[in-house]
Amino acid sequence: MRLLFVGESWVIHMIHTKGYDSFTSTKYEEGATYLIQCLRDSGIEVDYMPSHEVQVRFPKSEQEIEKYDAIVLSDIGSNTFLLRNETFYEMKIVPNALELIKKFVKDGGGFLMIGGYLSFTGVEGKANYKNTVLADVLPVELLSTDDRIEMPQGVHPVTVKEENITRGLTEWPPFLGYNRFIAKTDSDVLATIQNDPFIVTGHYGKGKTACFASDCAPHWGSKEFVDWEQYKSLWIRILQFISRKS
Repeated sequence: MRLLFVGESWVIHMIHTKGYDSFTSTKYEEGATYLIQCLRDSGIEVDYMPSHEVQVRFPKSEQEIEKYDAIVLSDIGSNTFLLRNETFYEMKIVPNALELIKKFVKDGGGFLMIGGYLSFTGVEGKANYKNTVLADVLPVELLSTDDRIEMPQGVHPVTVKEENITRGLTEWPPFLGYNRFIAKTDSDVLATIQNDPFIVTGHYGKGKTACFASDCAPHWGSKEFVDWEQYKSLWIRILQFISRKS
């Protein structure tokens, strides 16, 4: 399986104030390092594309994107794909990256969206996938407003349908939040969280799709989740389900 994993990176710019004086510092972080290593250790070929590299590295044609069996978007908003430098600054007409993903899935490729502040509708609605072509591809209906459900006390998902993805998952670790969405009528809800869909699978054209409502890493994905003995196998099962080679 060859996978394109996009997102899960950020830059933090801080202002340090000490009395009269202040200074700034900046650091770069990636959130999916552990997950990606788990997948690579399992024989999955992962091309990782941090959010800031989408501008220059994301495939620009159907031929480039067809080499993958599945695409994963995690905590990266739609503007990163739609506001390309060539268009924003130079007014050039360029291929719509989200339309390329839609065509990729329609032709048989797999697609997974993982939750986060810039997934689905996202914080203050900024992820905004509801108003993009991926709204057709996803197996869920997205909310029109901020879809975050913060659960600092922790909340446990519940398996409601046992298929290969959820086989044997009777006791889940806690999560600290998730994105709320509504399952489409032709999709399958495999797990719920506070009666909201948590893992949803579906089809679009010839391809298979999946949504995971929470994060693959802290902070929503708790330390208990990352350390969970089923962590690695859960993600592999999801990717095996959506993969073109399944």
